[in-house]
Amino acid sequence: MAGKRVALVTGSTSGIGLGIARRLANDGYCVAVHSRTSAEAGHALAAELGDAVYVQADLAEDEDRRRLVHETVAATGRLDVLVNNAGISGTIPHADLQAATPEIWRDLYEVNAIAPFRLVAEAEPHLRAAARAGSPAAVVNVASHAAVRPKGASIPYAASKAALVHTTKLLAVTLAPDIRVNAVAPGLVDTPLTETWEDTRALWRERSPMRRAATPEDIAQCVTALIDSTYISGEVMMADGGLNLT
Repeated sequence: MAGKRVALVTGSTSGIGLGIARRLANDGYCVAVHSRTSAEAGHALAAELGDAVYVQADLAEDEDRRRLVHETVAATGRLDVLVNNAGISGTIPHADLQAATPEIWRDLYEVNAIAPFRLVAEAEPHLRAAARAGSPAAVVNVASHAAVRPKGASIPYAASKAALVHTTKLLAVTLAPDIRVNAVAPGLVDTPLTETWEDTRALWRERSPMRRAATPEDIAQCVTALIDSTYISGEVMMADGGLNLT
């Protein structure tokens, strides 16, 4: 672990986060793995990745956000990269305004918008220290194509991801030049969550220029490209197979 760059990836025991964690480990990072509940899977992944640690935390709770960063740095000695991947969703027809209750709005904003900002705030001194020691520091937020188009599982979900996109741009200005902040905006991704979304999967097969959904590895490639591109900051990389062009 000594001397390795350290990347904290939230929500990294399944789906997109798992793909990102494995990609970063293959690229030589010590990865801090995180989940809210799946501790057994988290410990197993940390063992699989080798020089890795696992921290369980509920990102709806601010004390857990602080503890996640603190325990990561305590275990690894540094923090070079933060990938805010963890998020929550829920399908609500856009026309059913009554179903999008204030409680749903608050829950989605707490995890999808507030938590990433708070994690950056907690990680800032460690990321700046890495940058000043000569290691480019980066934050990548995993947003959604629904953040920039009037789509998405629900209006509160899309709005929370739109807030994350604008936060990305604001932080890119605020934290420069030490810390670069970018976002990836995936469309449909093949994960356990989406395997039953037949209508959506058909849409990607029939209308997207790439004729398929993304894999977690596709999104991981986008994330690592933004981490490695030391001049790019404040950008939102659309990763929807070109569906937004149709």
